[in-house]
Amino acid sequence: MDAIDRAIVNRLQEGFPIAAHPYREAAEALGISEEELIRRLNRMLERKQLSRFGPMYHAERLGGGLSLCAMSIPADDFERVAEQVNAFPEVAHNYQRDHRLNMWFVLATETPERIPRVLEEIERITGYQVYDMPKEQEFFVGLKFEV
Repeated sequence: MDAIDRAIVNRLQEGFPIAAHPYREAAEALGISEEELIRRLNRMLERKQLSRFGPMYHAERLGGGLSLCAMSIPADDFERVAEQVNAFPEVAHNYQRDHRLNMWFVLATETPERIPRVLEEIERITGYQVYDMPKEQEFFVGLKFEV
């Protein structure tokens, strides 16, 4: 990453313009062209310097369901189960942790009623229990990483 890439990441963590030409507005604020901004974002995505670039939707406000889930998977079966779990389009943010519950993921569904159905299907396919930990209270933590 060069200084312009770092400026892009630092600036766009704070928000993205809602406008007819949002990339143009973001680029102007950074002192570069719209084309350069798009090219640099694509390059950072290709190089895996960014894992994604896009909006974050609040599933529950859109009528969907959201839950944090965990599983206890033996080390020698972890990769197989991770692949099976990650194949579900409702699964995001799957992480391995050093804990008895060593696989953690977020489940986001179109409706809250779909959560138990997806969890049952994951258990059926993997052969392991899924611990569902729905949110009881939401907290907003502003997090920004300077690069």
